[in-house]
Amino acid sequence: MSRRHEVTKSMVRRRRELAVEGTSDLFELIKGGSADLIVEALAGLPEGRRREIGSELVAWVKAEKVGWWSVGPGTALTVAAVGCLPSAAQAAPVVNRRSVTLDGARAARLARQVAADRGIGWLGDLAYRMAGKLSQSSWIAVEHWRMIATLLRAEGLPPPAGDRFVELWVVSLPADEHRRSGPRQLVLDRLRTDPFLPALLPRLFEVDGLGTTMMYDEVLTTGADRRRHPLPAALAQLAGEGVVDRAVLIDGSIGRLLRGDRPAALRAFTTLLDQLQPTSAEVAERRADYLRLLADAPAPVASMAQKVLRELPDQPLDELLDTSHEVLLRPDKVLVRAQLAWLDRLARQHRDRAATIAEVIAVAVEHDAVEIRDRATTLATRHGATPAVVAGGAVATPRGDDLPAPTPPAAAPAPITDVDELAEEVAALLGTDRPDGLLDRIIDGLVRLTATDGSRVRVALDPVVDRRHWSWANLYDRDPFGLQEVVVDMFRSAGGADRPVAAKSRWGRLFAALHRPDRSADGPELVVTDPRVPPPHRLLKGRLIEIGHRLGDSCQHGLLATPTSVNGMLDPFVLLDRLAARGDREPWRWDFTQALLRLPTGPDDEAVAGKAAALGTPAGDWLAAWLRTGGLPQPVMRAVTMERRPRTGRNDWVYDQLPLRRVLVELRPPEGYDDRYGLLTADPAPLTHVEYRGWARLWPSILPGHRGAVAAYALPEVAAAADLDLRDGTAVLPLLVDCAGAGGVAVDLALAYGLGARHGADRIATVDALLGLAAGGRLDAAGVGEQLGRLVATGQVKLSRAVEPLRDTATAGAPLTVWRLLAAALPTLLTADKPPRGLPDLLTLAAETATRTGVRIEVPGLADVAGRGGTTRLVTEARRLHRVLIVT
Repeated sequence: MSRRHEVTKSMVRRRRELAVEGTSDLFELIKGGSADLIVEALAGLPEGRRREIGSELVAWVKAEKVGWWSVGPGTALTVAAVGCLPSAAQAAPVVNRRSVTLDGARAARLARQVAADRGIGWLGDLAYRMAGKLSQSSWIAVEHWRMIATLLRAEGLPPPAGDRFVELWVVSLPADEHRRSGPRQLVLDRLRTDPFLPALLPRLFEVDGLGTTMMYDEVLTTGADRRRHPLPAALAQLAGEGVVDRAVLIDGSIGRLLRGDRPAALRAFTTLLDQLQPTSAEVAERRADYLRLLADAPAPVASMAQKVLRELPDQPLDELLDTSHEVLLRPDKVLVRAQLAWLDRLARQHRDRAATIAEVIAVAVEHDAVEIRDRATTLATRHGATPAVVAGGAVATPRGDDLPAPTPPAAAPAPITDVDELAEEVAALLGTDRPDGLLDRIIDGLVRLTATDGSRVRVALDPVVDRRHWSWANLYDRDPFGLQEVVVDMFRSAGGADRPVAAKSRWGRLFAALHRPDRSADGPELVVTDPRVPPPHRLLKGRLIEIGHRLGDSCQHGLLATPTSVNGMLDPFVLLDRLAARGDREPWRWDFTQALLRLPTGPDDEAVAGKAAALGTPAGDWLAAWLRTGGLPQPVMRAVTMERRPRTGRNDWVYDQLPLRRVLVELRPPEGYDDRYGLLTADPAPLTHVEYRGWARLWPSILPGHRGAVAAYALPEVAAAADLDLRDGTAVLPLLVDCAGAGGVAVDLALAYGLGARHGADRIATVDALLGLAAGGRLDAAGVGEQLGRLVATGQVKLSRAVEPLRDTATAGAPLTVWRLLAAALPTLLTADKPPRGLPDLLTLAAETATRTGVRIEVPGLADVAGRGGTTRLVTEARRLHRVLIVT
């Protein structure tokens, strides 16, 4: 016996000799996990003293700061609670604490021992109370469940039927409850002797999501020796032995499938039905349910129902034909093909009903998949469908895109004029991990209110800034794109004249470093501190620093550059009014520059210029000159292929993650134009991991008249969504829809990369951009297709990812756009040395869109592939498209 055990035993003897005058020794036994010794210590103790200890125990547990994550202390605490507390109502909260982990079977055994010593009979009540509060954490809840189950089985009480109890019952079945010797007990043997089985069996089919838990494997000897899905197999065998009712299993499984659930959860019940192998009589009795599953259930369930019904003799034909109308329009091609084969067989068996069956087959002539349409046309014609019925779905009426006309961008929200509203908007901004498109409105409100009531603004914003999301903390000191610190410091600077001298000095230094006083044509006025930062981001940072520096100046009219439209555009007449309200006061330099960049070009330019000149102020003259010279021109764009940099050493792990190449866009100003702001001069960024942390979504509102330039700036992040599998890289693309100006090769490349993005949300954003640009007549579909073909051919984009978003675009009302895009992409793909994965699917989509639109576009190289021998899917789909183009 160890020294520690001897000491502990002596503590117990001393406690009993003193009639347990104190409780500190008992608490030490609990913390040490000595549950057996607690049983000895409490044996024969008077009930009054137990209740006194129980009161101290409850207070001690509440005050104890340590958790009970170890099994030993948790089990000991449970035994002490049963041995000292007066009722199940008081014991359950102690035992059910989320931090109490215990050995369920041992805790139940010892609890029954101390309960017998006390002569209490409320362990069943305790078990039911514990069952009502089972934790959602499985590794804790399973042992609590074991204790509950052990107590109820020992007391001969029925099990609770709550969802969580049933789920844990299923979880416990493959385990052996700490069996340390003897042969391993299999799930089948456990179920056969489990008294809970009759009560809980019907609940297997009623608890949502339980099917996923039911599909575990059973390890027999080693990890490699396992039995697949033992629970459904055991239930089927017990039904064969008469232990459980076979009808309960069949009806329960079908009922669960009819109610629906996640596909993974439904698989347990299709597996159980497969194990049961219902007889023809059992299937016939439930024929209506199987037909409902065939028509409406998820594809795996529908396929199971289809297989069972096909083997059923004497199937009522009319019921089957009614269901087939729905089945043949399902998107599941395997299911529809099997249904067509079944109807073909029935038509040959029932010659007198062949024409009726053929008309049902003709329903599939309108299926989305072209191969299904072709098969349905062949079968319907073979079995006597009238030519009108077949032709009505085989060739759609020629048409173009069917997209709603674009709506003009909505007006910007009204300015913020109340301190409480400002605090709410700042809280909403800093409560997320991304900058918001309403940042302009918030800053405008900050400037307005700080000029009139700076101290109140400071009091309102300080607690909001202190509660900000962690992403707005100063975590991006080395991130050239991060402006979180600048924005947060700007909010902290609200206070007008009350600002600390150090803060004023810091903002002054930052502002002085922005402007290049000796600027020449070789460099922009804004100082470039990091060449990786795109020009609009430099302008945004410069404007924020200027606002931080000038915050508190008499600018109660707000900022000049606050947009009047949600897309970032600024009404020139509104800008005129703002300038007039400022009078002779000089505008803030970068705020006014941003205001000029947000002006649209239009027929009113000369009228606005005249009124601006009439103001007689330097700002008015500047605005007039800007409008009369046409503002900022569109850049000259050129696609450039960037190669991966050389490896810098053996452990250059970044090198291994970079793509081999990436196509980016170089921007240059038109010849003879002095690019004073550096907005039209941008070299392609070197290949590296790039994340703009959401700031790219603000760039379209900085240059709302230059769609192509913004796309070129954002292209590295968009491309990284495809070649580095990053998330949220294409969030900027839908915002380009409301921009003006030519898109050019930058937009074409951005959309092509977006179609090959790794994550579904990024591909959805690309579809939104495609549809929006197509609806406004601003999409070069052929240009996007050419870039997509080149990117796929050079291994920069996975074609298999692009098929789904293109199909969604066609389905959403742009089949002609998709067909033109595909016709431009296919020549490069068809002549590739190795056909890319997904090319047959792309050809299928091309055939479908060409058929729907009736527009003939020549595809170089298609005839050569269609003329090859063999029946590979690539050749088959090439022939299909070739036939469509010959007919069109």
